[in-house]
Amino acid sequence: MALQISATNPEHPALLLELPWHLPLEEWPEDHLVPLPRGISRHVVRYARAGGEVVAVKELAERPALREYELLRDLDRLGIPAVDPLAVVTGRSDADGGPLESVLITRHLNGSMPYRSMFETTMRPATMHRLTDALAVLLVRLHLAGFAWGDCSLSNTLFRRDAGAYAAYLVDAETGELHPQLSSGQRDYDLDLARVNISGELLDLEASGALHPSVDPVEFGAGICARYEDLWKELTRTSVYPAGKYHYIERRIRRLNDLGFDVAEMQIEHSSNGDTVTFVPKVVDAGHHQRQLLRLTGLDTEENQARRLLNDLESWMATQDDHAPGDPLAARPEVLAHRWVREVFRPTVRAVPPELRGGMDPAEIYHQLLEHRWYLSERAQHDIGLDMAVEDYVRNILPHARQTVRPAASE
Repeated sequence: MALQISATNPEHPALLLELPWHLPLEEWPEDHLVPLPRGISRHVVRYARAGGEVVAVKELAERPALREYELLRDLDRLGIPAVDPLAVVTGRSDADGGPLESVLITRHLNGSMPYRSMFETTMRPATMHRLTDALAVLLVRLHLAGFAWGDCSLSNTLFRRDAGAYAAYLVDAETGELHPQLSSGQRDYDLDLARVNISGELLDLEASGALHPSVDPVEFGAGICARYEDLWKELTRTSVYPAGKYHYIERRIRRLNDLGFDVAEMQIEHSSNGDTVTFVPKVVDAGHHQRQLLRLTGLDTEENQARRLLNDLESWMATQDDHAPGDPLAARPEVLAHRWVREVFRPTVRAVPPELRGGMDPAEIYHQLLEHRWYLSERAQHDIGLDMAVEDYVRNILPHARQTVRPAASE
């Protein structure tokens, strides 16, 4: 059988042809590989260079490789945080014509690390809470979309910085199933598997002496489940309000928005006597601030980054009331947002030398600069301005900062 590369982007096969497909993945030469941290896996997984990109290559049988490829594409269409599927390579054979397993290829998520690697380092309690929240939010988003993971673990999840918090990404969808809707039993089973897998991996790290003494493996696994239950209840519970108190419904929607979720549909019913109103958010989508920022500016960021950038955008807009007073179009939000990107966001990010950025994307750089501006302004007891904050950050912070996330090898 001839070598076949199935990909959605016509540019990817040409890049991937340079890789040594005639060799088992375990035998690939070092000059093709990128030394990045990875979790444990039942399959052989390697990071490799493909043109200017870093890709993750996983060796497995043809049928599950094609199935996982399609599942990851489905998750991408649903807007779920998961690795980006690039291609499946089938029909591999060695130099003697013997068959080799197929491979699934995904794009390496820039600035990310496996959750398991994070727990092999000294970790503060606040960091643990952020990791817990991010993983619980990912599980909720998957279940809202009707996806039962079936193998959530620290090795199958990547984290990435998101404006002071962390965003979690699904890596391995091999055991996943996509349904129109999950039953309570399916969710409970998936959640219990996650608890057992996560606590088990932490116990393994504890036995090897790699886990910080402050981390309780069993307690951490249970904590993710508890956070999940709290979040799921907030997103799906039925609320009963006094008739006429419609601002309660608006307050509930705002609370969901603050959690990063949009109410795409709602069901409102009056009681038979008219005394109460029942409100149920029927469909809840994640990424409220992401979509709002993308619509206004074209910037595609993480949820917390989007929230922070929107706050800065709104503050900047409030100072532009006197711009082009005779032109009503100049005051439209989308016009002002375009100016903010052109006059504020891009010049600020470009002021940070590329060699000092590490694994941070532009949105994370801008967030860090806003944080530094706030810190310096608090110390000075007046607003020092963004230009001064950038200058101080580049001169005094970045050269000495420890990178908590390893940059991608392609940078």
